[in-house]
Amino acid sequence: MQETILILDFGSQYTQLIARRLRELNVYCEITPWNKPRELTGNIKGVIFSGSPFSVRDENAPIPKIEMYKGEIPLLGVCFGAQFMANHFGGEVLPSEIREYGRANLTHVDSGSVLMNGVRDNSQVWMSHGDTIKKIPSNFKVICSTSDVEYAGFKVDGEDTYGIQFHPEVYHSEDGRKILENFIVDVCGCKQDWTPDSFIDTTIAELKEKIGNDSVILGLSGGVDSTVAATLLHRAIGE
Repeated sequence: MQETILILDFGSQYTQLIARRLRELNVYCEITPWNKPRELTGNIKGVIFSGSPFSVRDENAPIPKIEMYKGEIPLLGVCFGAQFMANHFGGEVLPSEIREYGRANLTHVDSGSVLMNGVRDNSQVWMSHGDTIKKIPSNFKVICSTSDVEYAGFKVDGEDTYGIQFHPEVYHSEDGRKILENFIVDVCGCKQDWTPDSFIDTTIAELKEKIGNDSVILGLSGGVDSTVAATLLHRAIGE
């Protein structure tokens, strides 16, 4: 089965961009809503919690079943994902004195952290949040900070569980690609052998096996999704 990184979507405007960055690094990923989590299977190598327009302090804020993943598989929380973990396990998340939106620079980087390996001192990152982590649980260790955000990144002791309050997936985070690569390769152990061509070949093979000699009725709207589906089906089973 194809090695997969699972992305839990909490409604962030950047979720699709996380997926794009991982695929650019030749790693296959799938996005699933936070309230429809997938059970772990052998091909899922790691999980990423996305950002969100919600605050963890909101009464109706998303509350994922984090116990399904934390400590069981490498986990990376981005922005809301990091704040949720800190808050959920006994830390404290409070409104920022000023909304932290835009460029910031890392004033502290733990060079011994696998996630931060190769990230430069003073590296620019992109912040986009109205809350900030003011206290982390005792078993959380700081791995990076900015002048305004002490807990810009953390790791949970004894686990491959990480959180960062900035967005590594956006262009303005100068070493964001490196951070994501560190997570998916060095933490999750992905081989980086996925390409769009391999996805096509794998999908066609799976369709042939699933359909066999059956017939298929396809509703073709002319949009991208149904056209791609029609093309793959045609290549798999012909007329």
